[in-house]
Amino acid sequence: MIFTVRDAIDILIVAYVVYRVIRSLQGTRATTLVKGLAVIFASSVVARALSLRTVGWLLDQTTTMVLVALPVVFYPELRRALEHLGRGQLFNWPLGRGPGQEGVDLEAVCRAVMQLSAGKVGALIAFQRKTGLHEYIETGVKLDAEISSELLRNIFEPGTPLHDGGVIIAEGRIAAAGCVFPLTDARLSGGLGTRHRAAVGLAEQTDAVVVVVSEETGVISLAAGGALRRYLTENRLKELLAHHLQGGEEA
Repeated sequence: MIFTVRDAIDILIVAYVVYRVIRSLQGTRATTLVKGLAVIFASSVVARALSLRTVGWLLDQTTTMVLVALPVVFYPELRRALEHLGRGQLFNWPLGRGPGQEGVDLEAVCRAVMQLSAGKVGALIAFQRKTGLHEYIETGVKLDAEISSELLRNIFEPGTPLHDGGVIIAEGRIAAAGCVFPLTDARLSGGLGTRHRAAVGLAEQTDAVVVVVSEETGVISLAAGGALRRYLTENRLKELLAHHLQGGEEA
């Protein structure tokens, strides 16, 4: 078989499409799911190599169920990919940084949180970590603004258009405000309302860290890993945020 220029073009096109798919999945919930699929596939290969028929059969059934569920699980990512394709963005060369929290002004955030708490103004602020929050950013108003305590306080001021939703901080900037977060199904202690359910819900479905200020009591809480910590002081809040945004899990 002779390798031609047409074959080279064919391979380059496929390689670029695969690369863009990987780039689009990077920093989203889909990344974790893809890793899970890779583990299942590798286990299946090992089971076949060792002639483990029962294990192999179970893995085959699991793979089938996962493939059937993929369109549902990846619905937000598939929708975003089709939107990009429709806008002609598939072949745009990717620029910019991936998800992260480089240079977050924790002083400004904590100052705003303390002022909101003192005035008993409800607030919901999520910090993006490794898992991208693009699908939630799209539910709000995109800002891409520098972090300042004045802006955060203004966003959550009662009566303003964005005060009922959540703020998402990504890549050291306020990415969006007025965002809608998923509500948890877990039972929370009495007196905790929709903001707290939204904070825990987002922390359950992603690795985001979410700060909540209660509108009724002014109590400051932090949700991470599906768990909620309450009655935080300014120093403790700053300590926990610094720990989680640097890659820690518990503090």
